[in-house]
Amino acid sequence: MKILDIYARLKRDMNYIEKELEKSIYSDYTIMRETSAHLLKAGGKRIRPVFVLLAGQFGNYQLDQIKHVAVPMELIHMASLVHDDVIDDADTRRGQLTVKSKWDNRIAMYTGDYIFAKALGVVTQLPNPWIHQIMSKAIMEMSIGEMEQIRFFFHTGQTIRNYLLRIKRKTALLIAISCQLGAIAANAPKSVSQKLFLFGYNVGMAFQIRDDVLDLCGTEQQIGKPPGSDIKQGNITLPMLLALQEESLREPLLQEIARIQAVDGQTDVSAFIRMIRGSNGIVKAEAMAARYIEKAIVALKDLPDLQAKKDLIRIAHFVGNRSY
Repeated sequence: MKILDIYARLKRDMNYIEKELEKSIYSDYTIMRETSAHLLKAGGKRIRPVFVLLAGQFGNYQLDQIKHVAVPMELIHMASLVHDDVIDDADTRRGQLTVKSKWDNRIAMYTGDYIFAKALGVVTQLPNPWIHQIMSKAIMEMSIGEMEQIRFFFHTGQTIRNYLLRIKRKTALLIAISCQLGAIAANAPKSVSQKLFLFGYNVGMAFQIRDDVLDLCGTEQQIGKPPGSDIKQGNITLPMLLALQEESLREPLLQEIARIQAVDGQTDVSAFIRMIRGSNGIVKAEAMAARYIEKAIVALKDLPDLQAKKDLIRIAHFVGNRSY
């Protein structure tokens, strides 16, 4: 079964969530309405709302309740992307101009803040303080992860542990709580929501590692931005760290990274990409992502044998092997 089959099965509910997303970001202020809708219209996999809906099927699934988690999960993700594009000075995302590129940095930052606030406004429709606490803590951790990424820009002495902790905060945690809160909003047992959190965490780790591999191996058409964007921004990812461990490549890579940093990323990085592709960094990073996917599937082992469980496993496999 293809990933599109899962989306097709959820089509009615996802269409409903899409309409709720549009309603949630509406503003009477014209510029805010336009900037907030800009990234939403660019599309995306909507993987976080999908995880919320599937996790909710392990409890008392009621869409008018589940939506108060599914919508904020995507809004938080959207807001973080708007802010990321300012930090990364990115001109395109998903093949479209970024908010910061179409308007400016100041407008983009306030747009991100607005969308974050809208997310919190939606989730407060659920009278469960535990859900609010989990979500607010995740936003704080994401902020720390973003600051850590900035702190480690062009830092070739960072460890793989530094990298893993950073992507846990930046990416994995939001996917983990999408699964966890979907179950909690549906009043599933705590043991179920905990297992779904573990599933989401491991899938999220694999998702980001795969993203970092695609930045080096994908095409602009596949990933919606020029390959090598990470190193241009100074982001040292797992394939790079693993390649730096190879004695024959370490010095040439360090020299190339120093050259890219000296011109603030405004240069051709094709030579750097070729070196990484010629190393074992890509293969080792993909192997690590595969191990996270294995752990994710193990986390679901004792859950009821629902269609939702089968769908989560298929999505996990898709994440581990995706090319876009």
